[in-house]
Amino acid sequence: MEKCLKIKVIPKASRNRVLIKDGRIIVYVTAPPEKGKANREVLKLLKRLTGVGVEIVSGEKAREKIIRFPIKKDEFIRRIEGNG
Repeated sequence: MEKCLKIKVIPKASRNRVLIKDGRIIVYVTAPPEKGKANREVLKLLKRLTGVGVEIVSGEKAREKIIRFPIKKDEFIRRIEGNG
């Protein structure tokens, strides 16, 4: 069963990382927000941290995005917390 979450992306950060603050996932990537570079970096980072494929389903050109992944939300967040 696939699940979705809302995330906020901060491009052109000093380093790639994911923070969970007040229940909100914030993804920092060093890539600029041009030609999909930041989006690709977000997907790569989340896959590395969680071990599952992630897809952007809404907000490709916005900082606020909705992502979809094939595991339960709690498990997805637990994996980020364990590796972030």
